[in-house]
Amino acid sequence: MNKPNRDLLVMFKQELMTPMAMAYEVERLHQLLFKVEKLDNLVVAHEIIDLNKFKLVKNPIKLKNILRQRELKPFVFLNCKN
Repeated sequence: MNKPNRDLLVMFKQELMTPMAMAYEVERLHQLLFKVEKLDNLVVAHEIIDLNKFKLVKNPIKLKNILRQRELKPFVFLNCKN
């Protein structure tokens, strides 16, 4: 798995952690985020609210096409189903 180009701020509860233990925790966090941020998993948990057309988009294919755009149109929102 390649290393992502991202900045993470990780706060640990334990004050006395070895650098190796911290690196292990950050690596596990990276693995978790790598799985969660996949487009297929994102499509399952979200929907698009389009206030221009007064539509709710739940179709996975349409959602993927909208999410791949660089910018959303005004008044088009990504909504988490949770």
